[in-house]
Amino acid sequence: MAGDGEYERDRNYITTRITADGRDGRPVEPGRYRLVVARACPWANRAVIVRRLMGLEDVLSMGIAGPVHDERSWSFHLDPDGRDPVLGIERLQEAFFRRDPDYARGITVPAIVDVPTGAVVTNDFAQITLDLGSQWTAHQRDGAPELYPEKWRDEIDDVAEKVYRDVNNGVYQCGFASSQEAYDKAYRRLWDRLEWLEERLGDRRYLVGDTLTEADVRLFTTLVRFDAVYHGHFKCNRRKLTELPALWGYARDLFQTPGFGDTIDFEQIKTHYYVVHRDINPTGIVPSVRTRAVGSRRTGGRSSAGARSATARRPGRRPVRAGAAARPRLSWPRAGPASHARRPPPVNRAGPTRGTLRSAVPGRGPARAAGPAAEGVRWRDRGRRVRLRLGRRGRYGVRATGHGCRSRQRSRIGGRAGAGRGVGLGGTGSFGGVLMNPPDGSP
Repeated sequence: MAGDGEYERDRNYITTRITADGRDGRPVEPGRYRLVVARACPWANRAVIVRRLMGLEDVLSMGIAGPVHDERSWSFHLDPDGRDPVLGIERLQEAFFRRDPDYARGITVPAIVDVPTGAVVTNDFAQITLDLGSQWTAHQRDGAPELYPEKWRDEIDDVAEKVYRDVNNGVYQCGFASSQEAYDKAYRRLWDRLEWLEERLGDRRYLVGDTLTEADVRLFTTLVRFDAVYHGHFKCNRRKLTELPALWGYARDLFQTPGFGDTIDFEQIKTHYYVVHRDINPTGIVPSVRTRAVGSRRTGGRSSAGARSATARRPGRRPVRAGAAARPRLSWPRAGPASHARRPPPVNRAGPTRGTLRSAVPGRGPARAAGPAAEGVRWRDRGRRVRLRLGRRGRYGVRATGHGCRSRQRSRIGGRAGAGRGVGLGGTGSFGGVLMNPPDGSP
């Protein structure tokens, strides 16, 4: 903490690299290393995403620390007997002390541990994701994306540094500021940068170039936690992510991409922030997480726990048929750049390509929905309720849901996300689901 109350992050990490040529004495070897992460941590989330995108699950095992830790370090309290099943340790600090018994810096995730020795190799979160993309190429899946292409590196570095300074770390500077002046400074920087990002994403799908890059991975892990944690817990509350049309659409697009949404566990995220940060939340009360099984209906029955039956009826609603599929619901923009100003169109980033759909709504004249070309388009006009039902299959093999609206003042998102394997988008107008089952079969 600086003298003026500004939060300063310790960026002194163990910088040993695991490379194809073994220049630091740590060559790439399948099965030799274990990536230790926490589902709650945004910095670790980056490594989880890149590992999935590269298809390295079979060559780089992953240990998951629980969401709660103390001053000693992250612990494996969710594993049987409270120990990591591969490393056999209770706390991550044991791996750091095996490397250096006098280690006095931060014990952080992500960390890569050498399994034979049990000693940590590196916890340099920024370099870990770059090396997973560039040094493990011999073991990557076919079609793995190039997240750090040479022709865009300067721009990726520039955008990523701005995002880190003002957004990734900026939310922490707001939350941990110990003076009003420091908080106000961090708050202004955060929102100036979010407005810059909102404008930048108004006419493009990705932050840099026309494909997914390291810059997108680094921004996503903060955006996905914004409404759930940072908006309230860290007092970053000028607007919600759902009220920033371009950023909200961008985040939903990435969430539906395999490797992104299916690595998120909102229950662990909220537990970590609200339990561990007792200086901010002294009571340790954790806001409830509304869990909903994929495919469950919003109208009528509730999911899995069975608080209401599938045929239950709410006042003014039609009964829900048992086994009926989920209806797609996405949000309409409230405000934003000119490209999002007309209603319709809704903001659509669910599909991998852009196109235009034209139809007519009875009594409303021509309407246009911006987004990928789709099949089976149907407009329905029920008074003031207009619902556009789309069905698309993108390049990622993801079944994307279309846009719908219940009113212009109130919007919600639901349906399917990720690869349709245990991930749900719940809540009202925000990310609110939890990871039910890891899609790759790993813990």
